[in-house]
Amino acid sequence: MLNQSIQPEVILGVDTHLDTHVAAVISHTGKLLGTLASSTDVSGYLKLLTWARSLGCVKRAGVEGTGTYGAGLARVLREQGVEVFEINRPNRSKRRLSGKSDPTDAENAARSVLSGEATSIPKSQSGAAEAMRTISVARRSAVKAKTQTINQLRSILVSAPQEIRERLWKTKAEQCVDGCAHLRQLGTTTLHKTLTMTLRLLAKRWLMLAAELKELDAELERLTMKSAPHLREQFGVGPQTAATLIAVAGDNPERLHSEAALAALCGANPLPASSGKTIRYRLNRGGDRQANNALWTIAMVRMRSEPRTRAYVERRTAEGMSNKEIQRCLKRYIVRELYPLILADLASAATIS
Repeated sequence: MLNQSIQPEVILGVDTHLDTHVAAVISHTGKLLGTLASSTDVSGYLKLLTWARSLGCVKRAGVEGTGTYGAGLARVLREQGVEVFEINRPNRSKRRLSGKSDPTDAENAARSVLSGEATSIPKSQSGAAEAMRTISVARRSAVKAKTQTINQLRSILVSAPQEIRERLWKTKAEQCVDGCAHLRQLGTTTLHKTLTMTLRLLAKRWLMLAAELKELDAELERLTMKSAPHLREQFGVGPQTAATLIAVAGDNPERLHSEAALAALCGANPLPASSGKTIRYRLNRGGDRQANNALWTIAMVRMRSEPRTRAYVERRTAEGMSNKEIQRCLKRYIVRELYPLILADLASAATIS
């Protein structure tokens, strides 16, 4: 094997899956040099890289799903000095023309890097941002399950016998759950016994999820105060919104080369929607929707409670702007305000960890 420094450069592309990764290597002129399937463990990753290096000097690699199935491979490649780029889903029109297969997808990933189309640097997933993302994922599912549980409990009570409904139905969820959690026996019939068991189990599930949410919120509060103190000091930024914005930025903030990049990542950058004599911009409906919702939440809090923002809304409304356009402007302004604070907090968190 030739020394890597004197070998011609080749580009690695990988189509990732749960159990098997399929890799393709192309030359710097675009010629396909070979394909290989490997297992999704450390030995498989090293086997894949060794094979790729036997065909040339591997400096760049395009990997699909660096946040999911390709996360482990991306970490190993970075540790071995390979620059990794995130590959998005292949263009559908190209897929119709050239067909679909794992080797084809891997080759297309490599070609995206060679052509310069793939420029996104994947998140390192190794610090406070990843910890906040993990907690946020668990919290969202707990909130959803808790809401489903109380809705199911109330729907059962609505159709229950009248005396049971009048006894257990309460306006406040906590009171309704408390009454159902301490049920003894509603009656001796099959229906009454089933209702007793079902209502009691749903109530206990709701209480368990409430306790889980309390624990998750406390941990999120601790993490954000420790790793994002500058962000938390800003008006309207709470633990959930701070964690979401830190998580979308990632533990390697150098991937965000400007505030415009963060705005695009959050779907808060204005998109031109002009035609003829009409010159206007519209909301961007792409980007990370959780981050976009965090910006919207901050904007709503400021529109209700911050005098400076309320004055801005009144002025822009008088100029003829719609509420959605004002929200779009506010979200873009919030990104501009928070971008340096996010970078500072991530740099500080990296030093602490």
